[in-house]
Amino acid sequence: MKAVQTKEQLNEVKQEDGAVLYFTAGWCPDCVVIEPVLPELEDKHGDLSFYKVDRDSFIEECQENDIFGIPSFLVFKNGKEVHRFVSKDRKTKEEIDQFLTEAAAR
Repeated sequence: MKAVQTKEQLNEVKQEDGAVLYFTAGWCPDCVVIEPVLPELEDKHGDLSFYKVDRDSFIEECQENDIFGIPSFLVFKNGKEVHRFVSKDRKTKEEIDQFLTEAAAR
C-alpha cells in the first residue's frame, strides 16, 4: 500500500480508475487491528489501487470528505467518489472485503 505524501498526490490518485483511500492514524487502535489483514485484501482486490492517507496530515481533506472516524475507506474512480465505508466503528476483515467487492462493481 502506497502512502499519500502530498495534497497534489491525493488529487492525482483520485483520478485513477479505482483508487481506495484508507484513512488512518498511528494512534488509532482500530487501525492497528485491521492493518495486518489489509495486504491480503489488497491482493484479493487487485483491480483496485490502495493508498494510505494519514488523517493527521490531511485533516482538511478529511473534513471536506466528511471523514470524522477512522479507519475509513473511500473509493474514487476517474475523479468521482463511488463508494464509502466511513464510521468511527471498528471494521472487520469481512466487512472491508464486502465493501471492496461492492466498490469494484461500481
